[in-house]
Amino acid sequence: MDRETVLVGIDAGTTKVTTLIGEVGRSGDVNIIGYGIAPSVGMKKGMVANIDQTVGSITASIEKAERLSGYKISSAFVSVGGSHISSQNSRGVVAVSGHRREVSREDVARATDAAKAVQVPSNRELIHVLPRGYIVDGQDGIKDPLGMSAVRLEVETHIAAGAATSISNLTKCISQANVAIDELVVGSLAAAEATLTDTEKDLGVLVADIGGGTTDLAIFTDGAVYHSAVLPVGGINVTNDVAIGLRTSLNLAEEIKIKHGSADVGEIGPEELLNVAVLGEGSGQTIQRRKLCEIIAARMEEIFTLIREEVKRSGHAGMLPAGIVLTGGGARLSGSAELAREVLQMPVRIGSPQGVGGLMDQLSNPAFATPIGLLLWGATHAGDEPLGYVAGNPMGQVGGRFMDWLRGLFPG
Repeated sequence: MDRETVLVGIDAGTTKVTTLIGEVGRSGDVNIIGYGIAPSVGMKKGMVANIDQTVGSITASIEKAERLSGYKISSAFVSVGGSHISSQNSRGVVAVSGHRREVSREDVARATDAAKAVQVPSNRELIHVLPRGYIVDGQDGIKDPLGMSAVRLEVETHIAAGAATSISNLTKCISQANVAIDELVVGSLAAAEATLTDTEKDLGVLVADIGGGTTDLAIFTDGAVYHSAVLPVGGINVTNDVAIGLRTSLNLAEEIKIKHGSADVGEIGPEELLNVAVLGEGSGQTIQRRKLCEIIAARMEEIFTLIREEVKRSGHAGMLPAGIVLTGGGARLSGSAELAREVLQMPVRIGSPQGVGGLMDQLSNPAFATPIGLLLWGATHAGDEPLGYVAGNPMGQVGGRFMDWLRGLFPG
């Protein structure tokens, strides 16, 4: 990207919809110039449960971002989640073409197409085919084979797919909000863009994005994604447990969880007391804070146990020296890192989004890792295709890649 562009990211989650508008400078740095956050109504466990309500939430979020930035959004990078997401690794092999036997872009594309030729059921849809690395005439560990002399080219890819109906419902909602989709991005990969370092990706690391309705996972080794999955549990499950255990409303349970909750029961003394309103009673009740934290810790321990099982299933148990990076709204819960260390027996850190500037006052916490990661994804991964958003005037169109790319070719 050799000229300034403007990118948009839309993360329609279970509890909130976030729209970010970011300006990408000539050097590749991303500055947020507008954001809109709206309560999410109509999404359940990362998937669309009611189209009209979801469209309303997305539209509200978009309008807030447009008002703040002065831009009109026409296209965006959109996160996709839900437990229907699955992944596998595939290898494609081709003979290098051309009389000079040098690897060309066409050879790389053919190898990737060959890797893509896996059996995908008719009810599944490919979301990503990401090259992990290349093997040139038996020599592995190659990240960029272009221009190398070779007879045979192999590519190792990571393929993510989702349920065709779930993806169709999400794209329909975005379309009805009058926004075109530049690319669908699996939530955990977007979160990884914003929170992981290159060193962690090389060593071996797991990112766990604990959202409202789901926990999105991605394992990276040798600098590339190896395994991705979505668990159907998240922060809402913790809130529900608190509401049931304390016999209070969901809204109050969420407030109590954030203000007084902790996943680390060991740090809570028995003498700490809380007054909690009870459904159907005017006076409320006084409880030990420890009781609240025991309820929270039980569910968080279950989430971390499920993560541990998923790591085992991927074949990477004991093979992630950089440990786990917790992000998403659930990672803000006090004591999460301590409990995760205990259950997973590996290093743990809380990952806040990095690598962007601009309007970050409200956004520099783990809850916004995915939408910020969408902007970073757009700034780095979209360079393979014609990309050039209009950078110009307030209320100019943000998006419309192809026309702006043409204008860039024929400046006038």
